Amino acid sequence: MTRVLVLYYSSYGHVRALAQAEAEGAQSVPGTHVDLRRVPETVPEEIQRKAGFAADDTPVAVPADLETYDAIIFGTPTLFGMMAGQMKSFLDQAGGLWARNALVGKVAAVFTSTGSQHGGHEATLLSTQIPLQHFGMLIAGMPYTFAGQTTAEGIVGGAPYGAGTIAGADGSRHPTETDLAGARFQGAHVARIAARLAGTTWQEEAA
Repeated sequence: MTRVLVLYYSSYGHVRALAQAEAEGAQSVPGTHVDLRRVPETVPEEIQRKAGFAADDTPVAVPADLETYDAIIFGTPTLFGMMAGQMKSFLDQAGGLWARNALVGKVAAVFTSTGSQHGGHEATLLSTQIPLQHFGMLIAGMPYTFAGQTTAEGIVGGAPYGAGTIAGADGSRHPTETDLAGARFQGAHVARIAARLAGTTWQEEAA
């Protein structure tokens, strides 16, 4: 079976909702096994309580887990136009995988949640892809075959670079059905690509 990991960080539940939709989409592809995991929280519990962080009982991943999957879909909120520090810290701990080329040829994708339409939505999707390319992963976006991203009827998250949602400045806005449909689409898209690549042997090419 093709193994897909949906790995995310979420403070208030928006990215978690998208992550669940990504997992549903990937699971809809026959022959796919999907795991849903989150990266460890780094914010002290007292600050979490004061800030109203949402409780999350999703199992926590460790960097060594990444090697066992054919595809990994990364979800992170936008913080100051970039991925959350929790996700960056997790990736920074995967240097051993990078040194062994352990992630070369695996499929990767990114999704995000942003407070506003112009608060770094696309910047986060694109910049999060950078370290994944350093790992040698193959980036899958959210192509325009998902027509929902082109609608002008209301606020829509996501872009050709990945699925997404707009949470609002106070976080009160929840993912719309279009946003969730985009996440399901991307999850299935990644699973299909991973299935096609499964069994391919990647060899290092020396120049």
